[in-house]
Amino acid sequence: MEIALESSVPIYSGGLGILAGDALRSAADMGVPMVAVTLTYDAGYFYQEITPEGYQVEHDMEWDFSNDFERINERVQLNIQDKAIIIEAWRYNIIGRTGHIVPVILLDTDLLDNEPWQRKLTHILYDADKFQRITQEMILGIGGLRMLDKLGYNNIKTYHLNEGHAAFLILELLKKYKDINQVKQRVCFTTHTPVRAGLEEFDYNLAKDVFRSYLPDNIQDYAGKNTLNMTILALNFSRYVNAVSKKHLEITKRMFPNYDIDSITNGVHAGYWLSPYMRNFFNNEFGRDWHHNLALLRDAENLDSFELWRTHNKAKRDLIEYEKSHSWILLNDRLLTIGFARRFAEYKRPLLIFSEMEKLAKIIKGKAQLIFAGKAHPADLQSKSLIKKIFDFSDYLWNSYQIGVVFLENYEITLAKLLTSGVDIWLNNPRRYLEASGTSGMKAALNGVLNLSVLDGWWIEGYSISNGKAGWSIGPEPSDPNAEKADDKVDAVDLYQKLENEIIPLYYNNQDEWREMMKQAIKLGAYFNTNRMVEEYARKSYNLIKQPLWKSQNIGF
Repeated sequence: MEIALESSVPIYSGGLGILAGDALRSAADMGVPMVAVTLTYDAGYFYQEITPEGYQVEHDMEWDFSNDFERINERVQLNIQDKAIIIEAWRYNIIGRTGHIVPVILLDTDLLDNEPWQRKLTHILYDADKFQRITQEMILGIGGLRMLDKLGYNNIKTYHLNEGHAAFLILELLKKYKDINQVKQRVCFTTHTPVRAGLEEFDYNLAKDVFRSYLPDNIQDYAGKNTLNMTILALNFSRYVNAVSKKHLEITKRMFPNYDIDSITNGVHAGYWLSPYMRNFFNNEFGRDWHHNLALLRDAENLDSFELWRTHNKAKRDLIEYEKSHSWILLNDRLLTIGFARRFAEYKRPLLIFSEMEKLAKIIKGKAQLIFAGKAHPADLQSKSLIKKIFDFSDYLWNSYQIGVVFLENYEITLAKLLTSGVDIWLNNPRRYLEASGTSGMKAALNGVLNLSVLDGWWIEGYSISNGKAGWSIGPEPSDPNAEKADDKVDAVDLYQKLENEIIPLYYNNQDEWREMMKQAIKLGAYFNTNRMVEEYARKSYNLIKQPLWKSQNIGF
């Protein structure tokens, strides 16, 4: 549904799109025979403006994707409510380090041949209107397959549904092959959602109105009795299903106990997310070919400590300079800087660190500062209110204690790169176990930034592999039978304790140990990268190879 290609192409909203882009970049680097399909979204997701009072305001993106994409002179047709809709496409080529190309096909209905309402179907990503959503997902799944066939991709062995949004592809495959087993042999599915409330589903009355005679009479046998559930549809027609971390697998099996589900832990594209300073540092330390052998990062403990610290502080200065030009509170690049940036939602608990304001002020005054960023969905008023509260807390802490807390607007790839490389601590404190993976912490670790996170998603694995030397945990461990029930107060107390007694003293009083922890964080990049992830998909999901190519399953801790 979304793929983050580059910062200037606003057809993604967050982690799912970022991960898809990273996976395709690694596929191109590794020569994996793959083609991707998504939509154009001529208005993008949205540009986020934050008013001086702290309110989020959304603006449609103004961009001309003809500058970024190549028009494909082919058309396919799709019927919605028995009305024909014409779909055209654009191509964007992802070129790997060896010259291998992974094409991205972007579907578009904004054509003069279509009626005005039809032209808007590929307008905005994740429109809150259910009719828009179901029609977009028809265009993606059914229109996408028809476009691939029209373009000559007739020998596809595996259709990989990256989240349930694309599951209508299955209905088109059923029309094509007229055999459930034939379809199941060709489909693989990755679920990224650890809670039932996050699964995409549609009312059957809406589905029948939109699909008309195209919808199978026995669709309820495939997709759920009460609502058309896209995840259940995908589960029932996939030869291979995976979650995106070991903990996420456990949660997913609990949600769907009657299905055979595996796990492939997410990663990030190492070359894409390193700061330019850290990339040059790695070139000097590991050799310029380190991108082709990320297992070299296992030797990060041998990095020059002084140069590592100097390199990190270059990235930190870039972030603080950006902040100073985008905020009226001017931060200090000599202070411990804590970053919290992700899609804004209540379960991610962005206000947890503010649980006891006076206690927080006592702990961090003159020692630490906070940077927040992230978009709330336009229809999510609760999440918008969280942004407003951070602005209110910022005013209070500055006026009362001269503590810097800033919120940077319009979180996107460029700002994400500055943040994940420029802060000293990456804060992540979602409610357990609602984080399927959480790749932003991987990007931070790759840049030598230490994680301070609830043990959920990828951090359970990263924290365990590093023996707790690449950052800190918040609250109880997963082995605690009551961990899932831990309330905000328990986690806030532990968060304050870690800041006051461990993190701040270490940062100012023992920089040698801090730099050693930075090396341990970088070392995690030997495993938590999309080269390893794509190799696992190629072996487990796509059946392209039989033996593991990746040599860092045990990354040497």
